[in-house]
Amino acid sequence: MLYRAKEFIDTGQGLLFAVVADGVEQGKVLCFLRYLHFGGQWQKVTTDHANEFLDRYYPEYLHYSPVLDAHLHAVDQERVVGHYRPRVVLREILQQESRDPVVNDLRALSELLRSNQLDLDQFGVTGSILVGMQNHGSDIDLVCYDRDQFHRARNVIQALIAKDHCQTLNDDDWLSAYQRRACDFALDEYIWHEQRKYNKAIFNQRKFDLSLLAPRPVGDQRSFRKAGFVRVQSEVIDDNLGFDYPAEFVLNHPEIEAVVCFTATYVGQAKVGERVEVAGQLEIDDQGRRRVVVGSSREAIGEYIRVLR
Repeated sequence: MLYRAKEFIDTGQGLLFAVVADGVEQGKVLCFLRYLHFGGQWQKVTTDHANEFLDRYYPEYLHYSPVLDAHLHAVDQERVVGHYRPRVVLREILQQESRDPVVNDLRALSELLRSNQLDLDQFGVTGSILVGMQNHGSDIDLVCYDRDQFHRARNVIQALIAKDHCQTLNDDDWLSAYQRRACDFALDEYIWHEQRKYNKAIFNQRKFDLSLLAPRPVGDQRSFRKAGFVRVQSEVIDDNLGFDYPAEFVLNHPEIEAVVCFTATYVGQAKVGERVEVAGQLEIDDQGRRRVVVGSSREAIGEYIRVLR
């Protein structure tokens, strides 16, 4: 079975994990616990709660990845009893009637995108809707599996905003997103970076966002070791993978070849020719090549990519 980031897996033990990396490592699916069935209902859990719970009750799911040089969660493939795939679930939702207002907003948004010549076969839905955990206030989290379709979708969103078929986030929306992301610079700077990405908007008073999960170029199989926290400034010379997961920006720097970003906060953050300040974990491969990782933890406290204006 192929596992991809943005999917969810179920172990049948009241645990739902979000897949965080494509493929498997040592026969395990790399993931992170996101929902826990407790007290007769499902609850979304924070990173700290997830780690504490697994440490106490299911330590077998705590995992150190030698490839990523990171501590996360992992589930043996044979323990997986449920596999939630964004494209499959979106296709099912579009074929069924529903009374759920979140699902109906997703259906209407999907039809709007289709009417603007986007190929919905290249899209899926992730987040709470993927696993049926949405509530009245849930966002819509779309994922696109084709790079060209993704950038066309960003252009469509920009055009829909101009026609008032969608709206930009208001001040309260931006503040809420800023607080949730724990961004490491000022609110006005966060908004400036976000507004030019056109990967999120409001549809029928509901926030939606769009992420990219395109096939990566032929694999980078290097192993890295962490070498401490660094802060550098450099010009971006290649942003072709700037919206990918993980995002990558090639730098014009004498020692560091790129910054790689595992947190959605800084995906699409910079463009070719812009000078950025990057703070994150320095990693070195077995040939001595260096990169900076932003998002070494889910919260990425103290780690960022910021365009210098």
